[in-house]
Amino acid sequence: MHRTRQTATRIGWHLVPPNSNRALVRISNPQSPMSSGRSAPEGDVTVTVFGRTDVGRTREHNEDAFVVADLTTDNATLQPEVRTHLTGTKGSLFMVADGMGGAAAGEIASAMAVDIVLGELRSGWLAEPSNESEMFVRALKRATKTANERINSYATSHPEFRGMGTTATVAGLLGDTLYLAQVGDSRAYLVRNGTARQITKDQSLMQKLIEAGELTEEEAEHSERRNIILQALGPEPTVKVDLTHQQVRRGDVLVLCSDGLSGQVPREDIGRIVSEDTDLNLACKRLIDQANAAGGPDNITVIVARFDGQGLLTAVIDDEVGHRVFPLPDTGLTPAMSMDRIIETTSPTMPMPSLDSVTRRTTRPLASASDDRIAAAPNPAVSPERRSRGMLIAGALLTVLVLGAVWFLVRAARTVAPATDTARPAAVRP
Repeated sequence: MHRTRQTATRIGWHLVPPNSNRALVRISNPQSPMSSGRSAPEGDVTVTVFGRTDVGRTREHNEDAFVVADLTTDNATLQPEVRTHLTGTKGSLFMVADGMGGAAAGEIASAMAVDIVLGELRSGWLAEPSNESEMFVRALKRATKTANERINSYATSHPEFRGMGTTATVAGLLGDTLYLAQVGDSRAYLVRNGTARQITKDQSLMQKLIEAGELTEEEAEHSERRNIILQALGPEPTVKVDLTHQQVRRGDVLVLCSDGLSGQVPREDIGRIVSEDTDLNLACKRLIDQANAAGGPDNITVIVARFDGQGLLTAVIDDEVGHRVFPLPDTGLTPAMSMDRIIETTSPTMPMPSLDSVTRRTTRPLASASDDRIAAAPNPAVSPERRSRGMLIAGALLTVLVLGAVWFLVRAARTVAPATDTARPAAVRP
C-alpha cells in the first residue's frame, strides 16, 4: 500500500491544516521567587506564545509532541482566539518532547510524556496551596520522573514497544523566572537583544566530549555521533532530571525545540528570526521552513514565547544568561560517562550488543532499524558498604577455588603414584 506523507501540522494534541490560524497563549500575574541582585518591579508579566510542529522532509510520521498551558486557568486547549494572557499565580507551561523507538513507539512515548507531565501538574501543583518557586520546581521534577516511570512501565508490559522513549524539555514560567526540567537533547534558548543563548545542556555524548575539551562545538555539530544521547524518558526505570533556572527580562524570547530544528538551523539564525518577526506565527513558520530547506531529516517542533510587561526588569549588560542549576537534592546533569559505555554499530543492520542498556531512535521497526540515536543508561551508584561486602565475598570464593584446585592436584598425584610403581620392572639382584 502506498503511504502518503503526513502534511498536517500538529498543535498540542490536535491535527489542524498547515495554513490554519495558530493559538497564542498569554498568562497572568507575577511572582519573583529568585532574583540576581535586582528586585523585580510590581506589575504584570505578559507572555505571548506560539507553537508548531512539522513532519519534516524524510519521516513518514511525526513522533514529536508539545504542549503550552496557562496553569493558573488550567487552559491547555490552545484555542485560536487565545492570544494574550498575564502570568498567573500558578504560572505557565511550555514543553517539547521528541519520541524514539521505531514504528509508533516514539509517537506514543512523546504523547504520553506531555499528557503525564500536564496531568501531574494539574493534580499536584494546582492543588498546592503554596506558590513558592521551590515547590514549583519540585512539581516539575516529580512530573517528569512520573512520566519516565509510566512510559517505562508501558514499554515493559508491551514487548512490541520495548526501548521506546522520548526526550523532554519542560519550561515553567513563574513570576519573572523560567524553571526548566531537562532529559535528552531537545533544547531551550533564550534570545535577548537578537542573540540566542542555549540555557539547557544536551544530555549527549557530544556535550560530554565538549566539556572534556575533546571536541569544539563546531566539531561536535558535524560529528557522525552527534545523535547519541545519554538519557531519555522511558528506556530505564529511573532518570536523572537536569533542573535549571533563568530570570527573564523585558523583551526576552524563549525558544524550545526538538533537534529537528536545532540540528539544522544555526543558533545565530534562531536569534535573528525570532527578533525580526513580532508575529510569532510567522517566526515559527520561518524556523521550520529553514530546517526543511536544510534537508528536513527529522520531525521539527518549536515553541516561541515572548515575555513583556511592567513586572519585568530591563536587561543590563551584566545579567547572566546560560545553564544555571537549581539547587535541589539529586539535581544536575548526568555524571561523566566512561567511553566504553558508548555502544555503536558499524553497520545499519548489525544487532545492538546490549539491548538492556541502550535504546534506538528510529521511525522503522526495531528488528530492522538503522540507529539514529542511542540512549545509554548511567552507571549505577554502589555504596561503600556494598562494595566492601562484595570484595569479601569475592575473596572468599577465590580462596575456596584455590583450595579446591590444590586438593584436586594432590589427590590426582596420590592416585597416579601407585600405578606407576607397579608398572616399573623388578630390580635384578646381583
